[in-house]
Amino acid sequence: MIPRIMSTQHPDNVFIPFFATAPDMGGEDEITEVFYAFSVLGAEEQMWDFEGKEVDEFVVRKLFERYPNFFRKNRLGEDFRLTPRVPNPSVEKAEAKLLLETLEAVARSADYARLFYGEEVAPIFEVILPMTTSSAELNRVYHLYKRYIVWKQYKRVYDVKLYEWIGRFFPEEINVIPLFETKEALLNSAGIVREYLSDKELEYQRVFLARSDPAMNYGLISAVLYDKKALYELQKVGEEESVEIYPIIGVGGAPFRGHFIPENVDAVLAEYPSVQTYTAQSSFKYDRPTMEVIKAIERVKSKSRGKAEEVPEEVFEITEPYTERYQKEMLALAPMIREVARYVPSRRRRKLHVGLFGYSREVNGSALPRAIKFTAALYSIGVPPELLGLSALGEKELEFLSEYYHGLYRDLEFAFRYFNPRVAERFPFLEYLVKMAREYERDDRHGEITGRILKGEINEGLVVEAASIRGFLG
Repeated sequence: MIPRIMSTQHPDNVFIPFFATAPDMGGEDEITEVFYAFSVLGAEEQMWDFEGKEVDEFVVRKLFERYPNFFRKNRLGEDFRLTPRVPNPSVEKAEAKLLLETLEAVARSADYARLFYGEEVAPIFEVILPMTTSSAELNRVYHLYKRYIVWKQYKRVYDVKLYEWIGRFFPEEINVIPLFETKEALLNSAGIVREYLSDKELEYQRVFLARSDPAMNYGLISAVLYDKKALYELQKVGEEESVEIYPIIGVGGAPFRGHFIPENVDAVLAEYPSVQTYTAQSSFKYDRPTMEVIKAIERVKSKSRGKAEEVPEEVFEITEPYTERYQKEMLALAPMIREVARYVPSRRRRKLHVGLFGYSREVNGSALPRAIKFTAALYSIGVPPELLGLSALGEKELEFLSEYYHGLYRDLEFAFRYFNPRVAERFPFLEYLVKMAREYERDDRHGEITGRILKGEINEGLVVEAASIRGFLG
């Protein structure tokens, strides 16, 4: 069973879940969240994020201790999955050794499962490697576990072999899921996966495509089309190599980050039909009534995968000037983004995180916030990021792109609802959006709040109030 829904810890929610003991969830709350996602919402998988977050390494033991009845009936590692996202040592030097600790925890978790179930069960057998750019990075993780974590059990320690003293290591191998986040990585993802599979006999391979960071880096339209291009090429690799490829796509609540909200799941399924697993981030889980969330997850699970669509190269000839314009406009807004982002509440406890553009980007000596706060800040001043860069595209070009990005006009209509024309008084280069916005209905209450923020009345209360109107933080 390959999951259709992966619950994640992305902090894009406006409202605090009922079980949380603090507005910024962490620690014990996130243990409860795993059980809630499985037992109530019906998600089949939980990402456990070691990348940039303080998370509990003993999550498996605590789940068994707190919810024994549930996990005896529903086996962790078989009926439900817990999948760590680990640091990438090629990029995150300060967190590099945490990779070793995380892989050690895979084998330790299997010891808890053996005691709990009375037989060999691997509750964790896959890890996600973020910011993947080569097959070598994947192979390093794969062989680090196989050759150094597992094989060391046969080394002699004084008078005994290690496994005779502390027990055997299980599982003997793990699957490594690449997470592709940049334009180059997405467009090269098929070749990277093909190289990785070349010396292995795997039943299947999961591949994770980012949506938030590519949108932040290159603009909404380019991000969608890069992902769709990658999905088509990965489908071809699976057919040619006779290995089933199961894509995961990281979709959040805002259209800029995927527009995966309970009322829009059918549109997202239609946009990315070949995707196997969709991420239910925090806003999806907590910013809608519980029954709506459960029904939406059931709809996703009831639909079977389709085929990816081919995206012609001429599409990217159109998106290149669009991306250039998006980046210029985004950089011009950067000081305001940084200012407002300070008032966007944190919903998870995070470590300082430095990495690629999507995680930390230097602009005039200062870094932009991560994608969720970036998105929230722009919505809070009435400039939904979905709209940036549109001045580079004419109506004919938009119509052509909408043949491949099917939800383009729907997503733009959603974004224009929260556009504030008064922003052009402060940023005249956005005057073109004022003209475009005349064709769309706008939310007056959201406009009133963003107008106050534009005038300098910035506080967390207004940011959260605006977010509650549109149904997501960022």
